Amino acid sequence: MKDRLNAMVLGSLVADALSLGSHWVYNTNVIDRKFGRVDGYHDPLTSFHKGKKAGEQTHYGDQVLVLMASLEAVSGFDLEDFAQRWRLFFETYMGYFDHATKDTLQHLSDGKDIHTCGSASDDLAGASRIAPLCHVYAGDVEKLVAAVRQQTAFTHDNATVIETADFFSRTVAKVLGGAAPLQAVDEVVGDRFKGSTIASLVKDGLDSAERETRQVIADFGQECSIEAALPGAIHLIARYENDFEAALVENVMAGGDSSARGMPAAMILGAHHGMEAIPGQWLDGLASRARVEEFFSSI
Repeated sequence: MKDRLNAMVLGSLVADALSLGSHWVYNTNVIDRKFGRVDGYHDPLTSFHKGKKAGEQTHYGDQVLVLMASLEAVSGFDLEDFAQRWRLFFETYMGYFDHATKDTLQHLSDGKDIHTCGSASDDLAGASRIAPLCHVYAGDVEKLVAAVRQQTAFTHDNATVIETADFFSRTVAKVLGGAAPLQAVDEVVGDRFKGSTIASLVKDGLDSAERETRQVIADFGQECSIEAALPGAIHLIARYENDFEAALVENVMAGGDSSARGMPAAMILGAHHGMEAIPGQWLDGLASRARVEEFFSSI
């Protein structure tokens, strides 16, 4: 179990780091021309992540590291501690500030409390940074779901984003319990989300499994929103259930917000396959690896 728990977290961060080079590049011809096949880390091509280097995290992954620090400090999830660390982190952050971050910071400055400060953003990213919570609460699904929903709502107070985070957490819990990824997806949808928007978007992703990834992502939309990115993430799980590396490479090659799609897909696939599925060069080149290993040792 420890091996798969660790692969769940490292897989998610590897997916984010692999996306850095071409993150938010929407023209896939540019990705082909500048990088060829993206099977390793690259410095970012766009100005969004100016100053970042190959193997580092995007602002999504950086927030995962903040969450890790909070979980270590208080031996579990405490929204007040996480919120304080998150706010302090962004006071001096030199990376990209997305709209959800800007709005949340502004709401806090306006006097809103940590339970009501979240943005209205419908970006999948709010549901994609949950792997450390899934590690800490792997043995207690209800505590996991409660923590995941709170952590997501802090910055993305959008019902569909919160429900998507709930869906991901329940799915990965089933995978850690021994279910294959697609079995877990089917069971969670049937048990908790039947007839919902989530169920419809998940079905779209599942139904696309036989089609080529770049075209599927283009059809769904390469952008950040749940409507586009959730079926894209499910497509990756469905098409590459048995090939962790291909899932992450093809995700990046499809362009757009590859990080938000890749992180939850890699979390679920990593929880299924374990550490052996993650290429050694990706682990060796991950700038945050030592920090993540400290997290594993401390919890």
